[in-house]
Amino acid sequence: MQDIADPFADFLVSMQALWANVLGFISGVVEPGWRQNQVIIIVVLAFVAWASHARSGAVLQNWVRSHEGWEKWQLRVVVQIKRRLGLIWLLLMLAVTYGIMQSVTWPSRSYLVGVAAELVFAWIFIAFAAQLVRNRPMRRIVTWSLWVYATLYLLDLSKDAAAFLDGLALELGDFRLSVLSLIVAIVVIGLLATMARIASQATAGTIRRNEDISPSMQVLAVKGVQLLTYGIAFYMGVNAVGIDLTGLAVLSGAIGVGLGFGLQKVVSNLVSGVIILLDKSIKPGDVISLGETFGWIQTLGARYASVVTRDGKEYLIPNEDLITGQVVNWSHSNDFVRLDIFFGTAYGDDPHLVRKLAIAAAASVDRVLVDKAPVCHIVGFGDSSVDYILRFWIQDPTGGLTNIRGNVYLALWNSFQENNISIPFPQREVRMLEDT
Repeated sequence: MQDIADPFADFLVSMQALWANVLGFISGVVEPGWRQNQVIIIVVLAFVAWASHARSGAVLQNWVRSHEGWEKWQLRVVVQIKRRLGLIWLLLMLAVTYGIMQSVTWPSRSYLVGVAAELVFAWIFIAFAAQLVRNRPMRRIVTWSLWVYATLYLLDLSKDAAAFLDGLALELGDFRLSVLSLIVAIVVIGLLATMARIASQATAGTIRRNEDISPSMQVLAVKGVQLLTYGIAFYMGVNAVGIDLTGLAVLSGAIGVGLGFGLQKVVSNLVSGVIILLDKSIKPGDVISLGETFGWIQTLGARYASVVTRDGKEYLIPNEDLITGQVVNWSHSNDFVRLDIFFGTAYGDDPHLVRKLAIAAAASVDRVLVDKAPVCHIVGFGDSSVDYILRFWIQDPTGGLTNIRGNVYLALWNSFQENNISIPFPQREVRMLEDT
């Protein structure tokens, strides 16, 4: 009973201390004097800054539009500045007002103006620094948490607020999780994750520029670096706030069993992705066919592969399908691809001349390799035509297969028309019988 009463009593004491500080500040503002005058000055300057925000934002936008050739990062900076022009104007006016009041009156009579300037500066700095956090929900949590902490710290209320938040805790045996430790953990992990992202991006850039590493091993190395850096950031963040992970061992084990059944496909795709990267059967840039999908590998992810087709569609194929399904890799060991087209000519045409014309027509088409000379063979005698197969090689399957087949067919048509080679087609005769 004593263990339960002590945290509750500490919580009440922290609440009373925090409330007493708030009441003391409000009573000082309500009573006429320099504290009230400073609050009025701050409110007036805030209104002027708000009124200047829209006008100066339009001027800044027009100025940026009149200058072309801006980089993306420069435009992002301008957007962030435009959003916070009101705070920037307020900071400048507070700083000027504080400097004037410090020189013409007692320092105590400009104390609140100086605190307000420090608050606005902290808010602006935090807003710009938080842009390093790419995840939007995490960025908002980090931003608001730092804003609240900076405000309480500069108002000398941080200790009372920390005691209040630390009193709101969940205790299970030796495990204790307070609201304060949870907030600190989120902020610290967010900052460390941002540092890990910057470090992993720098490392990934170095790996991708190394031509001695194959593309598949580059993807695997980048994923490994990301997993390592983010894992270290999470572990350091949890330890930095004093959370004992051993207390969550039983709970995490139960959750892991449940996730194991629910995420079988996800785990299978993750393992399949690692296998694909290790055996180098598929790598970025390869041209593959899987079922009705034909395109080239754009990226290899941890869960899926991005395949872009000739018509601009992007298919996200699970890694498991690439392992278990029959995949045609047109550029696995080399980029040479042999294509076959079939055609027929009339029985009255010389087959030797037809073969010669077909080979010459295929060789005249761009993208058809001349050093791997096309060949043409008779494959059968049909009902109304002599059937041939024409085979030729290309070395750029990423350029498309249908278009090169079409160009070869068109070259055959032109050559046969010039040399009076006919392409037969079925003809039917309809006879009208008279009534008998």
